[in-house]
Amino acid sequence: MKIFKDEFSRRQFLQTGAAASLMASITPGLALATESAVIRKTIPSSGERLSVIGLGTSRTFDVDSDTAVTSPLMSVMQAFFDNHGQLIDSSPMYGRAEAVTGALVKQATNKQDIFTATKVWTYGKSEGIEQMERSMRRLGVDQIDLMQIHNLRDWQNHIDTLVEWKAEGRIRYIGITTSHGRYHDELEELMQQLPLDFVQFSYNILNRTAEQRLLPIAREKGIATLINRPYQRGSLFRKVKGKNLPEWAADIDCASWGQFFLKFIAAHPAVTCVIPATSKLKHMVDNMAAGYGRLPDEPTRQRMIKLMQTL
Repeated sequence: MKIFKDEFSRRQFLQTGAAASLMASITPGLALATESAVIRKTIPSSGERLSVIGLGTSRTFDVDSDTAVTSPLMSVMQAFFDNHGQLIDSSPMYGRAEAVTGALVKQATNKQDIFTATKVWTYGKSEGIEQMERSMRRLGVDQIDLMQIHNLRDWQNHIDTLVEWKAEGRIRYIGITTSHGRYHDELEELMQQLPLDFVQFSYNILNRTAEQRLLPIAREKGIATLINRPYQRGSLFRKVKGKNLPEWAADIDCASWGQFFLKFIAAHPAVTCVIPATSKLKHMVDNMAAGYGRLPDEPTRQRMIKLMQTL
């Protein structure tokens, strides 16, 4: 891909001819690249393969579910599927996001191999069961691919239900999540103890705490990982505002800062899927482009870190 030198930023890239080419991918039947070119990672507990760029719904999908299919979010969802996206992550904590996701998915096309992920976020066994059944109705599915215990909340009660539901086929995978560093010690212990298929936490080029223990444990124990807050809630873009993307980014098929940040994460051997959230079509198309082409090797990842430390 062409690298632009003049005041390169996410917004400016999306105004270039390269972005126009990517935008063509939202046309039904016309994907960014062939399906065989999509970067996929393996879920260790099953061997199933997932496209490395997924979709988060926190904040961005908390809108009126009755009008969601006529809103810009419909184009966002369609672009996700047209570019071979699979995993969509939600939660009851995200307000109306589950219902909106369900409404959008129902209307979307090209939704092959969709992978639904949501969470239980309440106290009490019976309350958890009621909440998970409600999530199924909102998402419009009879089986949820991944059910996660959100921010470790009342995991002692919920884990037994999740094990039972997996055995019954109501869910396919069990997970646990956190977006708070203060929970990392407890999360480490649970990764060692519980029958987890997935774990979700924050990790990005400037917040690499997970490299110390969480990612190595996941790799050792054969637990798939979902990565939230890949842009550190936008602070990474503020850091590179007005800065040129380095010419050597072309060596990893990277044409924007957004792709630079996502490819850094996706290249880690213990990362399974990155879940950036967006409500803007141009950002969705840019995000999905990170799921194609080459990923950086470890020397290149270190070079990326050093670059960010100098900006």
